[in-house]
Amino acid sequence: MLETLFMPTIPTYDAVVIGSGPNGLAAAITLAQQGLSVKVFEARETIGGGTRTQERTLPGFQHDVCSAIHPMAAASPFLAALPLGEHGLEWIHPEYPLAHPFDNKPAAVLYRSLFETASELDRDHQAYKRLFTPIVQDWDRLAPQLLAPFSRLPSHPLLMARFGLKALRPARSLAQATFETPRARALFAGLAAHSIMPLDKTATSAIGLVLGAVGHRLGWPLPKGGSQSLALAMASYFESLGGEIETGTKIRSLTQLPASRAVFFDTSPAQVLDIAKDKIPSPYADKLREYRYGAGIFKLDLALQEPVPWKDPACRKAGTVHLGGTLEEIIESEKAMSEGRHPDKPYVLVAQQSLFDKTRAPEGKHTLWAYCHVPNGSERDMTDRILNQIERFAPGFRDLIIGKHSMNTRDMQSYNPNYIGGDINGGMQDITQLFTRPVKLFDPYHIPDTPMYICSASTPPGGGVHGMCGYHAAQSALKREFG
Repeated sequence: MLETLFMPTIPTYDAVVIGSGPNGLAAAITLAQQGLSVKVFEARETIGGGTRTQERTLPGFQHDVCSAIHPMAAASPFLAALPLGEHGLEWIHPEYPLAHPFDNKPAAVLYRSLFETASELDRDHQAYKRLFTPIVQDWDRLAPQLLAPFSRLPSHPLLMARFGLKALRPARSLAQATFETPRARALFAGLAAHSIMPLDKTATSAIGLVLGAVGHRLGWPLPKGGSQSLALAMASYFESLGGEIETGTKIRSLTQLPASRAVFFDTSPAQVLDIAKDKIPSPYADKLREYRYGAGIFKLDLALQEPVPWKDPACRKAGTVHLGGTLEEIIESEKAMSEGRHPDKPYVLVAQQSLFDKTRAPEGKHTLWAYCHVPNGSERDMTDRILNQIERFAPGFRDLIIGKHSMNTRDMQSYNPNYIGGDINGGMQDITQLFTRPVKLFDPYHIPDTPMYICSASTPPGGGVHGMCGYHAAQSALKREFG
């Protein structure tokens, strides 16, 4: 039956891809670069998955719906190798990648310079350099291994081992053991909390180490015109290779697809099960049903009359601002989320793209992008709690709001079905699913005994706009299906 469905005498395409997020486009590009015929199907009228930009509040205010700042795109070996600049992509680097304000102390700042960052951490300056210098210096050799499936033997095992000794520790433990001062501990906690897990979980340090090192080595850039610009550039390059994209077509069954030699799912495991149904071997399908999704997010987009009036001027130069206060506060916020509670003072991620990209808002006006972590499937309105956290570090901020749009976890999943319960990472990224997602197999992308592949963030290396999941899935298919 599989042979009849996917491989008639003359297939229409070599491969079809369901979903046009960065990973789906990465898989399509990788195949098309080898001269294969590829078609991408997108359910919505616009491509992009987690990289879309829309007017969410008022006319002329361009808001990134999901991803906003892209350190992992900057870090991606796959994206770096594409001629996206020739297809309209322009990266903008804020003066500072990140600022982390406090109530009564100067903000901790992640500068592009590792040494400048360390110099402002008082008696932790040497500890900060010892922690990050090896990763920053070895990044070009580490990145291809960190962004690859765990089954691949490392080409630099000693470097990976040295990284792993730090990365596999809980972020809480690493921060407390490494740093003495509240500022350094909080700066690292804010980085590690991008894992969307409690900071006492194994391997939460990995996220903090990678994001910090990338900030120093490559920066935390944003695409001019919005995240959609990245998707449009990838699509333009894909089409220049002969690829096809069809939007406004929701794939509910494999029978909707044209004949092909391989099918790729840039979707969650839940959608793979819905679409492929009985074409998936039963033992594998059972494993997909056991796949665990992580906490969700509550997202807020704001139109502002003026820039945010941060108390600390360093925050006005940063593309991203972490609002969480001390290490202890961030620990409590992430613990509450994991226990099904909603913190009164949530850890909030803020992006202020319009300070650096004038295309985002009418002249003199500004946009603000913010979200906090909440329990999976939460319908709680966290607007006031997010606004209170911003007001805490920017008195008078509320008076500048002229437009507002919010999304709870169910809104997020309705917008993008990959975000099960509001989980934007494609599944919980704890130690049991960080390296072996969605199923513990030597080849995590291939659906056994079929010409089907999963290329979404539910495969290694997981969440983030980097395209590496799609690239590795396509590499698997090139070996199995196309010789």
